[in-house]
Amino acid sequence: MNILVEKRGPVTIVTIDRPERRNAVDRATAEALADAFRAFDADEDASVAVLQGSGGTFCAGADLKAVSEGRGNRTEPSGDGPMGPTRLRLTKPVIAAVSGHAVAGGLELAIWCDLRVADETAVFGVFCRRWGVPLIDGGTVRLPRLIGQSHALDLILTGRPVAAEEALRIGLANRVVPAGQALDAAVELARSLAAFPQTCLREDRASVFEQHGATEESAMANEFGHGLVSLSSDTVAGATRFARGAGRHGSFDA
Repeated sequence: MNILVEKRGPVTIVTIDRPERRNAVDRATAEALADAFRAFDADEDASVAVLQGSGGTFCAGADLKAVSEGRGNRTEPSGDGPMGPTRLRLTKPVIAAVSGHAVAGGLELAIWCDLRVADETAVFGVFCRRWGVPLIDGGTVRLPRLIGQSHALDLILTGRPVAAEEALRIGLANRVVPAGQALDAAVELARSLAAFPQTCLREDRASVFEQHGATEESAMANEFGHGLVSLSSDTVAGATRFARGAGRHGSFDA
């Protein structure tokens, strides 16, 4: 039971529960983590997931002790990634609630998520640099896209720690909250996302992911296609609510 799943209405909380290993992920944990997110994505009652680690640490990366004993994580070029869900393209958003270290493969899990809520104890870093363990779960791809190549190379080449405030400044963290409040803040954010019309939110999100590597013309055409799905689903209902007086003066209330 290294992965715990809790449902709070439309929010699903997935917890890596190996505090004795600082939530390092071995092969069995990676498989369970990927399965948990596949189940979340297939759950019609679930809108947003939150990923956290137990015991004050997000995730210390792959379990190098298991690797040294010949029980390493999966490294096949297709299928699930070494850390589990890192090759999945979900249809719904995931928020990382980061306390303590999110390093090496743990950093790759954090940046696989759509958003990152970090508390003041959070530390990000490519700590695997010192052990000759590569980034093969999207670290060299997602990190430059999130924070730019210059910042990404600084982290990737040096392996240095990045505290919460710097992470916020460079765009690695989206929110910083007081120590011990990462989960509550992430769940609150998740609930706010779950309250929006979901087809439109997911179609806009899909367009963002799909525009990478596309020409502006093709990306705009793809965006329009996703928009048509939303127009045929959420937009008339939303416009009707607005016409009846909802959302006046910038309010997000119904």
